[in-house]
Amino acid sequence: MPQNFDIPILLLIFNRPELTQNIFNQIRIAKPLYLYVAADGPRNGKEDDYVNCQKTRDIINQVDWDCNVKTLFRNENLGCGLAVCSAISWFFNEEEAGIILEDDCLPHLSFFSYCKELLNKFKEDEDIFVISGTNLQNGNKRGNDSYYFSNYPITWGWATWRRAWKHFKYEIREVEKIFVSGTLDHAFQSKAEKTFWQKKLKQAELHKEHIWDYQWFYAVWQNKGLGITPETNLIVNIGFDKNGTHTFLRDSIREPSSLNSIQYPLKHPPKVINQIADFYTFKNAFSHSPSRIFRLIRENGLLTFLKYTIHKFVQF
Repeated sequence: MPQNFDIPILLLIFNRPELTQNIFNQIRIAKPLYLYVAADGPRNGKEDDYVNCQKTRDIINQVDWDCNVKTLFRNENLGCGLAVCSAISWFFNEEEAGIILEDDCLPHLSFFSYCKELLNKFKEDEDIFVISGTNLQNGNKRGNDSYYFSNYPITWGWATWRRAWKHFKYEIREVEKIFVSGTLDHAFQSKAEKTFWQKKLKQAELHKEHIWDYQWFYAVWQNKGLGITPETNLIVNIGFDKNGTHTFLRDSIREPSSLNSIQYPLKHPPKVINQIADFYTFKNAFSHSPSRIFRLIRENGLLTFLKYTIHKFVQF
């Protein structure tokens, strides 16, 4: 990793000091010149939050390299929808491009240089919206290049530009009308996939306080944007536990266990969506297909799976 890494990084934190320390340790090795840190405030009635939020924020005091640090520490809790997207907007009010890491997204060191190269390569290409570090293909190779193009802008360790984020809207409207019009049909390979995302985006329209990433998917799809997925997994989500807001159900596809290095020099593919990879992502990481449900029951046990299902039902 070269010294004086000049791509700005946004670190999103809350109340998990142990996880945040792991992510910070990788950032410290990268030694970015510009580090932005945004923290949501403690939740009312959660006494542990006040202690844990402060412990998490204190980790930033460990910056011991030449670095311009900017912080957005909130006194009140905005929730995992508004807190995240408003922090990203704050970041891109200051920077033209950058990397976004949440407190549970542990990057391989090669993730940073991978993002830098592709942020520079596609700086002026308005078709590209997201450079993701997460690969959900479960070891399946999708060609001989370093990455592939996708309709799925996965945001567990990612990078983008102000020019792309400007399309994001936290409050989305008329989802059903948009789906009926066929405006988003280019993003889906089947009626089942379209129906699934229509329901999910309707949830985001009605319950935005819990969600920001589906609104981002919506913005990408409305603008016919593309995501970039690395040919190997560069991010491990270490937040699949009882303290996670959305990720306490274990899922071997959405929780890749291997953290790999991408090989250089990068090999660039033609700008064509890899439909085989996207079909696999939908079927195995998002859909409610019987095969995925049975796998989740097998990996978590029936009782845990039922608790998760009830939690999601009550939430929405």
